[in-house]
Amino acid sequence: MSKELTKVEVKVAPFNRVEGDLEIQVFLDENKVVSASASATMFRGIEMILKGKSPMDPLVITPRICGICGQAHLRAAVNALENAYKAEVPKNANLIRNICQAAENVQSHFVWFYALFAIDLVNEKFAPSPFYEEVVKRFSLISGTSYQQVLKFRKRMLEINAIFAGQWPHSSFMVPGGITGSPFLTDLTKTIGIIKEFQDFLERVVYGCSMERWLQINSVRDLNKWLSESESHRNSDFGLFYQFALDMELDRMGKGPGKFMSSGLYEDADNPYNYDVDQRETWLPAGFYDGKHVQTFDHMKIQEHIAHSFYKGYEDGRHPWEGVTDPDYRETKDEKYSFAKSPRYDNQVVEVGPLARMVVDQDPLIMEMLANFGPSVFMRAVARFQESVRTLVKMYEWLEQVDLKQPFYKKPNEPQRAKGVGLTEAARGSLKHWTVIEEGKLANYQVITPTAWNVSPRDSMNNPGAIETALLGTTVMNMDDPVEIGNVVRSFDPCLVCTVHSIQGDKVNKFKLGL
Repeated sequence: MSKELTKVEVKVAPFNRVEGDLEIQVFLDENKVVSASASATMFRGIEMILKGKSPMDPLVITPRICGICGQAHLRAAVNALENAYKAEVPKNANLIRNICQAAENVQSHFVWFYALFAIDLVNEKFAPSPFYEEVVKRFSLISGTSYQQVLKFRKRMLEINAIFAGQWPHSSFMVPGGITGSPFLTDLTKTIGIIKEFQDFLERVVYGCSMERWLQINSVRDLNKWLSESESHRNSDFGLFYQFALDMELDRMGKGPGKFMSSGLYEDADNPYNYDVDQRETWLPAGFYDGKHVQTFDHMKIQEHIAHSFYKGYEDGRHPWEGVTDPDYRETKDEKYSFAKSPRYDNQVVEVGPLARMVVDQDPLIMEMLANFGPSVFMRAVARFQESVRTLVKMYEWLEQVDLKQPFYKKPNEPQRAKGVGLTEAARGSLKHWTVIEEGKLANYQVITPTAWNVSPRDSMNNPGAIETALLGTTVMNMDDPVEIGNVVRSFDPCLVCTVHSIQGDKVNKFKLGL
């Protein structure tokens, strides 16, 4: 019998607490993952639906790609049109757009932690930790004390989108040239009140300190000092997670490719990007981190590969403006095994998400922690905590800048032939839309989601995707309950319902992973 057939096989299905359909297959040798493949098993065909439609239709259709980050898809769609139309956007419109997108992203970070990720931490594998009893008390599904609170405040935070956008999810209030309505003073006042309520929750429960105190932490030394100076800091949810995660060595799991990319997030209201995407300015910058330095971002360096995807139409990689979405499903999964394409930046496998944004922004705390701990399950969680506080502070600044006496919309010209790119970031990472308009209709429309970057299959050069890479070397303690696979995959916050497989010769065990 070959060594390949002696490897361990276990099927875990479904990998839940995420949206969509994903299957991950891992092969283990002596309890360690030696290879992995990520297979997106559902085809939606949004690009095919949009072909031939009005250029404005993506404003209604693409927010329905996802029920979690619809604001981000709307922002990418409107950015693509404004880039194509060379539209001018009033400062007020960009401020309101930023506020709504920030509300969606911040609440998503805490829903991810409490409702998707931390539930795995109550697994009996972690019982040896002295922090385990408190973790179970706070983070257990439904009964967890913090779990219950975050659902309440998540709903409250999303009311900001209802105030300005009319609804959430799937709102369509952003249009080329601005937004569809002008808010009142009472809308701004209500929004400030909601943010203050959410801030109070964070300061009492999540951080155990004021946001101002948290933002004084710029190094690992500062963080350890913060942890030791107050019982409320140590007993906060972040303090608990920080101690527990290091005790259980979550900092040694799920390294990934070690290269990061961000499209840039939250347009500079004074310098909206429309005429020249290269001159676009954002609060959280665009860039590519090669493991040592941050390089200038160039969307023309992006190519999508389909060598291992259920598509046909071209060889090697292709930029999305020339992209083809022509499904080619095969029952026999040999070389092709996923409906996800394989996006690459400058032929590099990259990780996207909050950690990528903080790295590209060179956040002092995250950069020093990254140097100490390296990319990991632990660091992906810490980056969300850090980004959330910074974003909440920024939301107050944007609200203060809104001038109700100034316009919120300026009608753009609508050329019959144009190309545009819409760059933004959803909570879980880089989101991009490309539009090609010919004779007043969409000749091509391509979307690359954050999950496509992270969960992509192998590319034309046979390089594994970010999650496939991160799973390598993962030790599975209990073959009947491979919670470690869940820890790694969920740390990326994939927006899919997942099935995880691991292989043991000709034997297949199938069971449910978590709740």
